Amino acid sequence: MTQEINKRKTEHIRLCLTENVEGVNKSTGLEGISFIHNALPDVNFSEIDLSTSFLGKTLKAPFLVSSMTGGSELATTINRNLAQAAEEKGWVMALGSTRAFVESDAHRDSFAVRDLAPTVPLIANLGAVQLNYGYGVEECQTIIDKTGADSLVLHLNSLQEVVQDGGDLNFAGLLSKIEKICSALDVPVGAKEVGFGIDGTVAKDLFEAGISYVDVAGAGGTSWSQVEKMRSEDPLRKAAAEAFNSWGIPTKDCIVSVKNHIDGIPVVASGGMKTGLDAAKAITIGADVVGFARLLLEAATESVEKVVAVMDQIEFELKMAMFGIGAGTLQELKDTRRVEIMGRSLLEEKS
Repeated sequence: MTQEINKRKTEHIRLCLTENVEGVNKSTGLEGISFIHNALPDVNFSEIDLSTSFLGKTLKAPFLVSSMTGGSELATTINRNLAQAAEEKGWVMALGSTRAFVESDAHRDSFAVRDLAPTVPLIANLGAVQLNYGYGVEECQTIIDKTGADSLVLHLNSLQEVVQDGGDLNFAGLLSKIEKICSALDVPVGAKEVGFGIDGTVAKDLFEAGISYVDVAGAGGTSWSQVEKMRSEDPLRKAAAEAFNSWGIPTKDCIVSVKNHIDGIPVVASGGMKTGLDAAKAITIGADVVGFARLLLEAATESVEKVVAVMDQIEFELKMAMFGIGAGTLQELKDTRRVEIMGRSLLEEKS
């Protein structure tokens, strides 16, 4: 089993780097949002402030390196490059699933990045379904202790598990077990999807169970059913995955739905984020932090400098969007009326 986990992690990286693993005919929905240009922004571009806070720590920019990998030789290089870049740029750093860390002695150093990112929030990650397969408070606390993480995020990946050969399919009764983990751990616990989205009703249930933040991880980017389809040797699962290649809730709809159901819970927007302009759109409809994954992955196989260059691009694009509407801070971006959503102009509406 442990060798299978390590092999699977390597295959996941390879497929995400070399194949088209995005869902077919599914977008983030952010293309339905546009900003209204301000010809007189009354802002000094060089003084635009991207700083914010998350998990009790200050961020230089409202960005998160989304959970991607761990538990393989290549993952060690990737995570170490990502962690060093996150520390330099002041981004949140999230690890891939730590199941491989618990169940295998191989490549444990792929999760040992706290020394490389000592000041930024570090998030450990575990599949929520593992709470039905022998994992409990003790295992979760061990993950926190061994990684030095500031938080644990439980990922919800039901459709990925269905397509994955030998996937864990018992998702019954998980909410009460999630509640137990939230009450027992001394760090915040979050919840995230893996590319199919979390809507407001599910987010509300999670929040009431004690979840501290939600990463919507909506449709429009990597589809993990497509990744597992490419790995699978089962013709039934491969065909079923193809039928579901447009499944999921677009990222935009996730953000709006969560904000409509819960007030005050931090929302991470991930799922198909490709530019700083995408991030600006997500923030203006309610996101607090924006997660990037595959956009950083290839750079992370090469060097810290390559990752930082991609991060610089994303930050510059966010600042450019803010400058274009005259927003000098993230709060001003959140509050702007210089936005048109699905043809509805907030600027033209009465306050």
